[in-house]
Amino acid sequence: MSNPILNSAFEQRPYEIQSAPMTINGTLSKLGLMAVLMAVAGGATWYQYALGYFDKVNAITMIGLIVGFVLAMIICFSRKAMPVLVPIYAFAEGAALAGISCQFEAMFPGIVVKAVSLTFMTLFAMVFLYATRVIQATEKFRATIITATFAVMIFYLISFVLSLFHINIPMMTIGDGSLLSIGVSIAITLLAAFNLILDFDFIEQGTRNFFPKEYEWFGAFGLMVTLVWLYMEILRLLAKFNNRR
Repeated sequence: MSNPILNSAFEQRPYEIQSAPMTINGTLSKLGLMAVLMAVAGGATWYQYALGYFDKVNAITMIGLIVGFVLAMIICFSRKAMPVLVPIYAFAEGAALAGISCQFEAMFPGIVVKAVSLTFMTLFAMVFLYATRVIQATEKFRATIITATFAVMIFYLISFVLSLFHINIPMMTIGDGSLLSIGVSIAITLLAAFNLILDFDFIEQGTRNFFPKEYEWFGAFGLMVTLVWLYMEILRLLAKFNNRR
């Protein structure tokens, strides 16, 4: 899959049908449920921010990030628990995402609406490119995107560890509006967008190969993870553009 949450589950072979198989409509319905849960949690967090409870919002953000990360790790290795854990993950991620968005909005008014709009525009563009087979998830394409994604993950991990020692990589901070920093953000944003192609391919192959019904949750989860990543990269990119003014 994309991030590469779905990669461990993806196998190019049919599953023995023991129950109703995975379907595209079923996956989309579960994605819709996740979106609703994220919106509810995000709206509640944003409301707290609007009331001026900044410390509470910071606490909610941190708790949401921790819970979301732990659940994501469990979901990757626990297929049977997905129907319970994925909705909880969506709720936690919605709260964390709203808290982070509030911080960006405080620095750059109007940036969140732009980031959300660009995220949906990118999603629709990728759906069109995949549906028309302008971009196909070939083995070479999949290997390239997954390798690049792992490289970015390692890069982010190194940046995070260095930040614990108060060492910041300039092009990784939103305060760096240099052309190099913006170029790196554009490259990572494009990588996140191309990961959507792998998500679409997983869902299509899963339905074609009769993956078990619970993999609808896995497909929806993986797609949501990529969308969150894409949104965050767009948010960071817009912040860097704002800092060039």
